[in-house]
Amino acid sequence: MLKDELPKIITKTLPGPKASIVIERRKKYIPNAIGCIYPVVIDRAEGAIVLDVDGNKFLDFIGGVGVLNIGYSHNEIIDVVKAQSEKYFHAMFNTMTHEGYVDLAEKLGKIAPVKGDEKKVFFANSGAEADENAVKVAKSYTKRPNIIVFSGAFHGRTHYTMAMTSKKAYAEGMGPLADGVFRARYPYYYRTPDGINREDYVDYYIKSIYEVFEECAAPNTIAAVVVEPLQGEGGFIPAPIEWVKALRMICDKYGILLIADEVQSGFCRTGRMFCTEYWKEAGVCPDILTTAKSIAAGIPLSAIISSKDIMDSVAPGVIGGTFCGNPLACQAALKVIEIMERDDFAKRSREIGEIVMNKYNELTEKYEVVGDVRGLGAMIGIEFVKNKKTKEPDPMLTKKIILECANNGLLVEGAGTYNNVIRFLAPLVITDEQLMKGLEILEGAIKACS
Repeated sequence: MLKDELPKIITKTLPGPKASIVIERRKKYIPNAIGCIYPVVIDRAEGAIVLDVDGNKFLDFIGGVGVLNIGYSHNEIIDVVKAQSEKYFHAMFNTMTHEGYVDLAEKLGKIAPVKGDEKKVFFANSGAEADENAVKVAKSYTKRPNIIVFSGAFHGRTHYTMAMTSKKAYAEGMGPLADGVFRARYPYYYRTPDGINREDYVDYYIKSIYEVFEECAAPNTIAAVVVEPLQGEGGFIPAPIEWVKALRMICDKYGILLIADEVQSGFCRTGRMFCTEYWKEAGVCPDILTTAKSIAAGIPLSAIISSKDIMDSVAPGVIGGTFCGNPLACQAALKVIEIMERDDFAKRSREIGEIVMNKYNELTEKYEVVGDVRGLGAMIGIEFVKNKKTKEPDPMLTKKIILECANNGLLVEGAGTYNNVIRFLAPLVITDEQLMKGLEILEGAIKACS
């Protein structure tokens, strides 16, 4: 079966002849801003393997940028979506109730590590929509106009979330952006300025929040602090637990809601169903949690989860939308959660992560260009630098490695504030043999390019 095979390139060049024709058509009809450097036109995919239109097989370490934790074309997901499609495709939840929406809300309310005894949940279609709606809920509850986000953050490309997102390459030419969005420093320990002792790192990063209070907006005007438990586009940087605890204390002191953006880190990616389960184990929970990506195996869906009191503060008509909580997506999500709990995907994520981290640590010892590796579970970043002493980012080398991997049948993707990180987001159904082959290709690419 395709899902058990290894990557294999059979065409003399990439893209192959059939793929080249489609890619040229893409250039003609699709805006250039929607870029894609990969020489792949997908024909079929299973597990972690993509078959292109020319018969080449690629091993996918990108997983739809975190969408395919359960893999491509899972038979059980296909069955429930097919069954739902034979009943009805759509039922707008603002006009009529469909049970799948209620079932999924009930399930997520039970398993999400959010503050409060009674939880309520509503759905949107994308991660950006979820984050923007979470802020709307926070503003409704607190009656405050402003929020704090962090350096390195990515929260989306809508007008409001472009302001929340740190890298302004995602907002070029789009100004003026939404106001009331203020930025503090995220704890990027690898790039903490020289001269600061490790024991003082938390104080250094927490100080920037107080600087926002002093220089930008008083704490009694802040509705929410929005943070990724493990930054994605920012470079796959986990939020240190000691910093999260300090952040929670600040929020509690000033009546600010803490929003955890788990769009990418949810659904067993980090070794727990949600990354914020690590927070809960340390005695900390967010007030609002957003999630999307792998929630429905590739069907557009996102969720906003919070306590009853917070959710019911929102005025009628402020939240909701035509396609939010689509019946096909809800059934897919229910089955995703069932499979992940039944087959212990969280454990598999930790197993994969241990293998990858061990290999990446070996690469750190062997190659001067490997500056840092970090992550949780199977959400891991490897950062490339010109040398370990200066830590100067090397985005050009990173790009070369990505293309070299693709030419050898491995799909990896970049990330990071400086475009010098390669992220690991392989589907959690990847086999050990495929995983080892992929790591072999990656090392070969590092060796060839550095």
